[in-house]
Amino acid sequence: MNLVLASSSPRRRELLAAAGLAFDVDPSPAEEVHDASIAPSALCELNARLKAEAVASRRPHCTVIGADTLVFIDDEPLGKPADLDAARAMLRRLSGRTHQVCTGVCVVFPGGRRHTFHELTEVRFRALDAAAIDDYLARIDPLDKAGGYAIQEHGALIVEHISGSHDNVVGLPVAPLLAALGLGSSDAADA
Repeated sequence: MNLVLASSSPRRRELLAAAGLAFDVDPSPAEEVHDASIAPSALCELNARLKAEAVASRRPHCTVIGADTLVFIDDEPLGKPADLDAARAMLRRLSGRTHQVCTGVCVVFPGGRRHTFHELTEVRFRALDAAAIDDYLARIDPLDKAGGYAIQEHGALIVEHISGSHDNVVGLPVAPLLAALGLGSSDAADA
């Protein structure tokens, strides 16, 4: 299987590699849609499809994976913060509350057949004061992360509990992706 990840995300690359998959990386040129009037799961799926289709159009003989992860609180998407002040504001808003992380995934197979799905995970944040937020932001680069945080980078400092897939919060729900590719966990290494 000629597998292509339509993303420059190092976290997605790490998750695919850890699953034993061999793949190329070809970041998608597609522009993401930012429209709060679209339901969270539909928005993530739409962006994943746009990303996958853009790469599949130039690599039609490959199986292309596109993904889009957004953090939602009160049904409002929190994308990547523009600067540290925006990251602080996002973490203040998430403090002591439960929010959702949604990743849309679109797999475009050779011949154009598509399989699109999403995974939703609930994340409960610890109550964070200004010092805790500043301490966390001193440890990570929040500017390339939806919601201004990364669960895999010192997540225990800010996250109290998750309900659902940890991989999904990192940026790619691996188990359902393997199923969409027709790979069980035991034969992923043979891809």
